[in-house]
Amino acid sequence: MSVIERFMQAVDNKNEEVLNELVSDDYKFVMHLDGIVLAKADIIGWAMSGSFTRTKNRVIYENEEIGVEHAFVTFANGSTPEAVLSVHRIKDGVIISTETGATALP
Repeated sequence: MSVIERFMQAVDNKNEEVLNELVSDDYKFVMHLDGIVLAKADIIGWAMSGSFTRTKNRVIYENEEIGVEHAFVTFANGSTPEAVLSVHRIKDGVIISTETGATALP
């Protein structure tokens, strides 16, 4: 299984142990909405929180340096669902950064 497939599965199954293995200690996640940068602990905490659900996840492209995934995301707080495209930079088999882009769904 690829790095991004394992990452998507760990997020969906709320597997903190696997997320800790796959995400670099100096990881950075850039929020698409406001450019805020989150660290490893922030993103793993968010993944464990149950505040969102992803469906129709798919890897669009992956090699040893980059992974691109797409998912439909709904939020527990009732905010507008989004189609989210995520670009993950990979180094030495772990994700070192993620940046997203999203389109609100009707």
